[in-house]
Amino acid sequence: MIHNEKEYAEAINRLTEENDRLSLYRKRLKEEGISAEAVQRVVDPMESFHLQLKEEVESYERLKRREFDELDNFRGFGHMLISLRIAQGITQRELAKRLGVHESQVSRDERNEYFGITLERAMKVLTALHVRLRTTVEIETPPREMAAV
Repeated sequence: MIHNEKEYAEAINRLTEENDRLSLYRKRLKEEGISAEAVQRVVDPMESFHLQLKEEVESYERLKRREFDELDNFRGFGHMLISLRIAQGITQRELAKRLGVHESQVSRDERNEYFGITLERAMKVLTALHVRLRTTVEIETPPREMAAV
């Protein structure tokens, strides 16, 4: 996940460089007489990395436009906290200042996607980001075999 503008700029540069490198590599392999099928097998891993990086860039750009994914049973909550910070253009340093902690703490929390965060701490982060979180609760009907137990 891209966490800030510096990482975003680096990812954009890497994408451009990788795209150029991939094109050049593909061209060289073809010039050596390697079949199109063999070339594809060779470049597949490189293309996979390229696509993953492209998805991260697109995800960061969606966050900057304030487009968020839904949460299901708090899966992805840490990712959402990071997304909220990015969408608002708040740096890790600024968030740390608002929370009264060292910047390295915010960096470490985000690197771990706030894994194991307490509810109290989550509320502090949401408050620091000026975010109001609203939820809905849906009680699902258990499958028949579960209901009989």
